[in-house]
Amino acid sequence: MIPMADTAPPRPLPLPLPLPDHVRIDSDSTVLATIDQPQVTLAVWERPSPLPAPALADFPTIRFAANTQGVAAKVRDALAPLPAEPWHEMLATDVARLAMLYATWTGEERVEVRIERVTGNGCWKFHADYVRLRLITTYCGQATQWLPQDAPDETAPRALSAGDVGLFKGRECAGDRAIIHRSPPIAGTGEDRLLLVIDAPWPEADT
Repeated sequence: MIPMADTAPPRPLPLPLPLPDHVRIDSDSTVLATIDQPQVTLAVWERPSPLPAPALADFPTIRFAANTQGVAAKVRDALAPLPAEPWHEMLATDVARLAMLYATWTGEERVEVRIERVTGNGCWKFHADYVRLRLITTYCGQATQWLPQDAPDETAPRALSAGDVGLFKGRECAGDRAIIHRSPPIAGTGEDRLLLVIDAPWPEADT
C-alpha cells in the first residue's frame, strides 16, 4: 500500500508582536525624526549592516569628540595603525553619516563617538541612560535589547538587528519614561559585536 501523503495544513507563522506606542520602527531613515514626538522614546531605522562580517581580533576601542564634519577623518586616523581593510573606509563613511543624522535631530554641532569590539556582557542589566539622546547601532553580532514601558520583569526583551540604527531617549529628556534597554549578554559564547554609540559630547571629552 502506498502511504497517504501528509495533508496536514502548515502551521501558521506567529503574528508579530504589536509595537508599543512609544516606539517607532521603519525601513526609512526619516523614522528617526519621530524621536521629537513627546511620547516616542525609541526610534529605529531598520537597515542591513553596511559592513561585511569583519575580523575584529585587533580592533581597538575608538573614542573621540569632534565636529560632525571631522568624524570620518577621526575614524580613519584611529584605524590607520591596523592593516588596511576595505571595510575600514565603509565604517568611517557610515559613522560620519550617522553623526550627521544625530546632529540633525539634536542640533549638536559636536558629537562624542565610541566604537568598540564587545566580547562580554557589558551593560547587561536593563537600564535607562542618563543622557538626553543616544544613537546606537551594532554593525555585527547581536544588537541592543529593549523593553516596552511598564513591562513586567518576566517580559521577553525585544531587540534591534545588526545594522539597525536606534535613537534612545535617556532620563535627561524623558525622565522616568526613558527607554529601558541593555547589551545582549554574550559572555562565554565566543561571539563578537562591533558597537557604535554617538552622544552629545561630555564636558571632559578630548578634542
